[in-house]
Amino acid sequence: MRKMLAAVSRVLSGVAQKPASRVLVASRNFANDATFEIKKCDLHRLEEGPPVTTVLTREDGLKYYRMMQTVRRMELKADQLYKQKIIRGFCHLCDGQEACCVGLEAGINPTDHLITAYRAHGFTFTRGLSVRAILAELTGRRGGCAKGKGGSMHMYAKNFYGGNGIVGAQVPLGAGIALACKYNGKDEICLTLYGDGAANQGQIFEAYNMAALWKLPCIFICENNRYGMGTSVERAAASTDYYKRGDFIPGLRVDGMDILCVREATRFAAAYCRSGKGPILMELQTYRYHGHSMSDPGVSYRTREEIQEVRSKSDPIMLLKDRMVNSNLASVEELKEIDVDVRKEIEDAAQFATADPEPPLEELGYHIYCSDPPFEVRGANQWIKFKSIG
Repeated sequence: MRKMLAAVSRVLSGVAQKPASRVLVASRNFANDATFEIKKCDLHRLEEGPPVTTVLTREDGLKYYRMMQTVRRMELKADQLYKQKIIRGFCHLCDGQEACCVGLEAGINPTDHLITAYRAHGFTFTRGLSVRAILAELTGRRGGCAKGKGGSMHMYAKNFYGGNGIVGAQVPLGAGIALACKYNGKDEICLTLYGDGAANQGQIFEAYNMAALWKLPCIFICENNRYGMGTSVERAAASTDYYKRGDFIPGLRVDGMDILCVREATRFAAAYCRSGKGPILMELQTYRYHGHSMSDPGVSYRTREEIQEVRSKSDPIMLLKDRMVNSNLASVEELKEIDVDVRKEIEDAAQFATADPEPPLEELGYHIYCSDPPFEVRGANQWIKFKSIG
């Protein structure tokens, strides 16, 4: 009898040590998947577009939620570190636009390619780099993804080409990457992103023309967050139908605040490119909560009420959370546990990013070329020399 009581006591004490929420989640039966209606895309030169319903599995839903929450928390931590003057220089945050980077990644293969402008932190994460490597790059430390020498606008990963600081300049580069995909005969595509502020650049239209002539597997993607720096799209563009800007190139306009819309549109566009039909345009209608950069308070050209309205009605994380909870794909408690895990991951990464040493001055000229023999690089004047090692 004593042995049995002792065994029962051990079982009960084990249960007591687990958080009540974890026990509740473990004992609950969730649905494996659910079907959702999504907004129909506006089409240009296309007879049919992406589906208006889609299936979300519980596994994918939890993954998307964690990724979007990680991007959100990472950007808020970057804001905090910038205000503490630990991060310096240019810094453009993407909180509010999480459905774009996570949804695009969900619609392509890891072997596909992506290039974007300077609002790149989210894409750097979804392309496979850790929060630790991203925050350490922002603080200019050796553990950063570019060894602390790239900063906010110049991060790179496998099949991810930045992070580019010149407005619109990445678009011809993206067409070139797509040309390489076609030349090498691989079933790969390139996602080439730019903002509404860059959409009036002449080089973008030159890239459209070359991509259409050569039928390059390129998805040109305009992230329309409604403001190019502090100028609204209505004041900057005679036509705000960015998905029609390719003229002879088909296009679609997508709800960029809904991760499922973005995912399905990306799958559709990727299949179009892989079929050999040439390039396609996507316009993602999205919104950034921060200003253009950390030097922009973001409320001189728009009202606080406008920002709050988007947060309360169209926040991408909130939309996914409501769908999952209402469809029994997850519980509020389970998602709160993910929030706690994400916060801890961000805090640990921030501690690393502030404690890791800066790169030494003698490494300033390293990694100019990947495999050339060492050579000398001139510094700020002809008497200063740095050695470059690939």
